[in-house]
Amino acid sequence: MKSGRKDKVKDEMNKLKDRLKDEILKFLPFQVCSVINKLEDAGYEAYLVGGCTRDMIMGKEPKDWDVTTIAKPDEIKKLFDKTIDTGIKHGTVTVLWGDTKVEVTTYRVDGVYSDNRRPASVGFISSLTEDLSRRDFTMNAVAYSPRRGIVDPFNGVRDIKGKIIKTVGDPDQRFNEDALRMLRAVRFSAELDFKVEDNVLDSIRKNSHLIEKVSSERVREELTRILVSEHPIRFILLRDTHLLQHILPEFEICFYTIQNNPYHIYNVAVHSLHAIENIPPESMLRWVMLLHDIGKPLSKSVDENGVDHFYGHSEKSLHLAMNIFNRLKFPSAFIKRAGKLIKEHDRVIETTCKAVRRAISSLGDDIFLDLLKVKEADIKAQNPEFMADRLTKIENIKSLYRQIKERADCLSMKDMAINGDYLINLGITEGREIGRILNELFEMVIDNPELNHVDKLKEIVLQKYFK
Repeated sequence: MKSGRKDKVKDEMNKLKDRLKDEILKFLPFQVCSVINKLEDAGYEAYLVGGCTRDMIMGKEPKDWDVTTIAKPDEIKKLFDKTIDTGIKHGTVTVLWGDTKVEVTTYRVDGVYSDNRRPASVGFISSLTEDLSRRDFTMNAVAYSPRRGIVDPFNGVRDIKGKIIKTVGDPDQRFNEDALRMLRAVRFSAELDFKVEDNVLDSIRKNSHLIEKVSSERVREELTRILVSEHPIRFILLRDTHLLQHILPEFEICFYTIQNNPYHIYNVAVHSLHAIENIPPESMLRWVMLLHDIGKPLSKSVDENGVDHFYGHSEKSLHLAMNIFNRLKFPSAFIKRAGKLIKEHDRVIETTCKAVRRAISSLGDDIFLDLLKVKEADIKAQNPEFMADRLTKIENIKSLYRQIKERADCLSMKDMAINGDYLINLGITEGREIGRILNELFEMVIDNPELNHVDKLKEIVLQKYFK
């Protein structure tokens, strides 16, 4: 009976692969087919492999194209007019065909992984199956050739259709070879909505400390891809697999910080993850939502009624976020903008034109709408009982912003009708005095935009500063 069931499953999988062979073709651009055909016409086996094959099996159009072949790098370069030595040491040559880039890599076997990240050496081989056996996950170890069809020695097609992440072979060995694979498992779960197999999760827990061997830039890249994915809530897997304590210990504490407050229904970490779900999938905005309350564990106090408060948490969140951004080596422009949003995320803005103009002036017109997105996402991750009125206030502020922009109200010093040169021509020559006067005039104009005309400002200057 068991044998009959296995035969039936095998027969069904073979039929599925036959159907997929034809379905995949509709995703293949002419340029990619041309690269494969040229290799095969020259007598070299060549297969699409990795993420592009996985995506096509899932019915998705790939973003990148990877080909594995029996041809050696120098043989690949002789066949094509335009190539780039992308990773020649590891057998990878990028072939340029029109405006399409195809990474072509020789079948290889990896040497010893001495640093838990990259093999010290690679050896070129003639076996596709042996090449596939060194890959991370079964879903990435499926090869496809338009002429030969699907090659799937590790049942990757079955796992793709079952939406399950399994390693090729022993997970401990895979993760000891390359510790980044542990983060990739979580990232693939978030991007593809796949479940990570239990024994893979167990292995990640056991080997989680190895993530400290991975460069901060690669950790940042994987974390960012988790955050901007369609399922950022899978970030919780980092806590469950013990990876978080090695890469973002400041955030792990937030899972244990309860918010006994009428406005909240989640702990700090889960609130932050739900806030991420409610903001556009832009890396900077999602990092802001991840870290906007990270200072709450350091700010928590309890009043006489047992209600939790987090006074001054914005400043503490900013301090911790700056440490994290620098540790993960984010670009300085990213750090500056994200830091400003974290610092100001709890800022109170009243629904008056004057208050909105002052907020825009203080924050900068370029960042004000992002702050409203942050506030809106924050509210949507709090107690639904208070959500409607607070979201209505945000919409009213947006409406006032549009009115202010349509009227072209003065929002910065450069928008003022007069400047320092004008004051000099009036007879004010001392630099510090010029600056003080311009600042005072700007304060008046922010509150009363109708004053922003040359004649009106001149009259104020003459009356107030030429007595």
